[in-house]
Amino acid sequence: MGDMPRKPFLSHEKTRHGRIVWYFKRNGKRIRLPDEYGSDEFNAAYEKALTGASTAAEPPKSKTGSFKWLVGQYKRSAAFAALAPATRRARDNILKQLLADPKNADGQFGDITKAHVKKAIDKRAATPNAANNLLKTFSHLFKWAVEAEHMEVNPVIGVSKVSVKSDGFHTWTVDQVEKYRAHHPIGTKPRLAIDILLFLGLRRSDAVVVGRQHLKDGVISLRTGKTGAWVYLPVFKQLLESIEATPTGDLAFLTTSTGKPFSSGASFGNWFAKQCQAAGLPDECRAHGLRKAGATIAADEGATAHELMAMYGWTRLAMAEVYTKEADKKRLAKGASERLANRM
Repeated sequence: MGDMPRKPFLSHEKTRHGRIVWYFKRNGKRIRLPDEYGSDEFNAAYEKALTGASTAAEPPKSKTGSFKWLVGQYKRSAAFAALAPATRRARDNILKQLLADPKNADGQFGDITKAHVKKAIDKRAATPNAANNLLKTFSHLFKWAVEAEHMEVNPVIGVSKVSVKSDGFHTWTVDQVEKYRAHHPIGTKPRLAIDILLFLGLRRSDAVVVGRQHLKDGVISLRTGKTGAWVYLPVFKQLLESIEATPTGDLAFLTTSTGKPFSSGASFGNWFAKQCQAAGLPDECRAHGLRKAGATIAADEGATAHELMAMYGWTRLAMAEVYTKEADKKRLAKGASERLANRM
């Protein structure tokens, strides 16, 4: 470091990893500067600190080296931009919740260890899905931070997911589907909603954007929001009749009471829950479960794993095989029972 010119109010420290961290220090105040000494970013930050340049209209900047600064850099990265829109929104919301606590926002990201990550996950043990979503967010964030050379060690490595003892969202029964459709006749928006969810197998976030622009020659062609996979879904007679009988929007089949598209899949889900309640269905019946119901019914009717992948936009064969294996078990059990009955 002897060949570097000394600048007023500038000091440095060595980290335990051997890196040099530079600080602007004046009147008892210390500001961490960007890591690369002499870079344009470093010099600009130093000059600003030296002159005290700031305006009352400017919002306070995140401290370089703080967790808030790291999150800001991450959200401007190609890695974050490459995430599916729904995933970006979900992870952005998680990060915003973390940054709402000044202790998290102002804490030095370089001090975060595996123990800190484990503590955050354990704190959410009562809500395992929330804990695992936080772990996924941390994993992607810190993986990028290591690749960008902001950190040397990914503190997520070695932290395990929380076990989720649940089958997930309730899978609707055929009787529940029929009860809902009997209460909401064809031509109503609630009826069109269940028909789109069931016959197209779309997630809530895709169901609220699908419209006539996606329909050509009797096929819905749509790039799914979560995975980015294209799905090509034939529109059969029952769904087409429901679409034609219902007032729809210009760009989206499903609209609010004011005729505007739903703002998000979540807002649509809240609206749909009220339609389920109106039909006298239990609280466990939600939009999520219709996708599972459709896959279950299709598998029971003989759909193959690859057919389910094509319809539901799944990129992993294992997801589709969850349904086909269960259907195979039912068929095998039925066959075994028939053989036993015939023998006796």
